[in-house]
Amino acid sequence: MTTIEYGRFFLPGPTEVEPSTLAAMTQPVIGHRGPEIQRLMGALQPGLKQLFGTVRPVYVSTSSGTGMMEAAITNLSRKRVLCLVCGAFSQRSYDIALGFGRPADRLAVGWGEANLPEDLREVLAAEPGRYDLVTVVHSETSTGVLNPVRELAAVVREFDDILISVDAVSSLGGAPLRMDEWGLDFVLTGAQKALALPPGLALAAASERAIARARAIEHRGFYFDLLKFEKQVERQMTPSTPAVSLMFALQHRLDLMAQEGMEVRWRRHQAMADRTHAWVEELERDSGRAYGIVAAAGYRSPTVTAVRLPDPERLSGPDVAARMRERGYIVATGYGALKPESIRIGHMGEHTMVQLEELLAQLEEVLT
Repeated sequence: MTTIEYGRFFLPGPTEVEPSTLAAMTQPVIGHRGPEIQRLMGALQPGLKQLFGTVRPVYVSTSSGTGMMEAAITNLSRKRVLCLVCGAFSQRSYDIALGFGRPADRLAVGWGEANLPEDLREVLAAEPGRYDLVTVVHSETSTGVLNPVRELAAVVREFDDILISVDAVSSLGGAPLRMDEWGLDFVLTGAQKALALPPGLALAAASERAIARARAIEHRGFYFDLLKFEKQVERQMTPSTPAVSLMFALQHRLDLMAQEGMEVRWRRHQAMADRTHAWVEELERDSGRAYGIVAAAGYRSPTVTAVRLPDPERLSGPDVAARMRERGYIVATGYGALKPESIRIGHMGEHTMVQLEELLAQLEEVLT
């Protein structure tokens, strides 16, 4: 197995984990019922609430973010779900709904485009009462699109009895998101993206409206029943056995993020995204070849950039990723249909501008 030097791992998830966070996981395991876990959960809550921008409790689930996507579908819709789709991961909510036999429709745009408020308003207004849940991805990891979640939530609030669930897996901790201020009913994320933790934890928060909806739904599932999470988080516990070692790492990461400051952290991520976008433009200008950014201007994520390649038959996404690995760097190929024609750079977590510049210099040599 090839060992990649620290600071050279630029996948858009799972992201690189710094040594001190890995070390935090080596503490002795504690029981998941009793005062030890209550102290740990209690210590986590202030930082988690600040991260989500909410006064509501934040749930800790031993799962991937997909588990909490499932929770949104099974707990928050009793009529029909409208899934805003702009890539592979926003499609997942629709697939989950179908998998559970829940009625659902897609409001889809092309890969690289964002879901827009005016389109959402038109669909909701066309048949009032048809939907009771809207799902949307904040940062679409497959394309690098950042959806205007605040504006989309404002549209949802124009209609009665509709909730909005936000997949913030690759945005939370790297892009501005304020759950309560924006009127979001359910926000979920995974540990392995901008939070720079190992995979294995999902985090989520539900509004009081969302919990009221869950109480009105009979078949919510078992493992991802939000009422169980709500009950146990009040007791400073989890519904089932938690990954306590990952929770130790989460506590360490929250402490580090508090030291950095959330506003500073958001600016650092945006600066790395801006530098990557400028680099693509420089590469296109200097080479005279048609490089590009998959995400439309004005809707680009601060945590991941998908770069379109000019001649994938000559040098494809997998070719670039393989050549970068030979140089000791990890980047991702494009996702799904974009795999041959693009690469993805995850500039999130604890990466610095210095590390990013080193990566871009190596990438430029490979590409040119």
